[in-house]
Amino acid sequence: MGTITTQDGTSIFYKDWGPKDAQPIVFHHGWPLSADDWDNQMMFFLGHGYRVIAHDRRGHGRSDQTDGGNEMDTYAADVIALAKQLDLKNAVHVGHSTGGGEVAHYVARAEPGRVAKAVLIGAVPPVMLKSEANPGGLPMEVFDGFRQGTASNRAQFFLDIPTGPFYGFNREGVAVSEGVIRNWWRQGMMGSIKAHYECVKAFSETDFTEDLKAIDVPVLLMHGDDDQVVPIADSALIGITLLKHGTLKVYKGYPHGMATTHADVINADLLEFIQA
Repeated sequence: MGTITTQDGTSIFYKDWGPKDAQPIVFHHGWPLSADDWDNQMMFFLGHGYRVIAHDRRGHGRSDQTDGGNEMDTYAADVIALAKQLDLKNAVHVGHSTGGGEVAHYVARAEPGRVAKAVLIGAVPPVMLKSEANPGGLPMEVFDGFRQGTASNRAQFFLDIPTGPFYGFNREGVAVSEGVIRNWWRQGMMGSIKAHYECVKAFSETDFTEDLKAIDVPVLLMHGDDDQVVPIADSALIGITLLKHGTLKVYKGYPHGMATTHADVINADLLEFIQA
């Protein structure tokens, strides 16, 4: 584990495990979490001989709580800096939710040879916010609710989200994991309330359409059809039409946080895609 320092002086925390000459897999977490959200995947792929890397986005986890830069251009620039400092080549970048947007934004801008493949899991691209150009999106009121909940009582709001829609624990008959809920809360509360508040705009209003069109490596879209946070109809089902080399895998009944609730299935499918 270590840190890099970006051009604007921000310290970005990262984990880097496994053989340094092995193919790297880089994991990008969702809002408002940290690299710890990928614990299961990190251990799984480490056990398969890969080099596994995950960073805390600026303002999240153990990275600096910056006053600015809480938007996609800067997030992608931070990943560019991380890839350069660690000299990552032929890497597979895996992003969940907001992290999927970060992956799309980065991969479209990455130096040649840095990226081999990309995976977007329950990811926000192409754009979440409803507009005339995106009539199937979610209304601004939804995201204003995220901002209000974060600003007014983040500690409670960060219990309500994982207890409810994030993992599908609000669905009848679903086994609820108290540990998973507490771990989500723990990760969220480590970060900056200001960064979390500003990141809502980043994940909801950024239009990744041109990023998806520009990506020239194989991309796997993995999405649950019961995703209550990033509805599949306005994300993966549109995103697949924009990619040059895209594959879509839909998981019946799976929630937004399916990489945690159904890690065994997701990990196996990730491995198959990476090894193909």
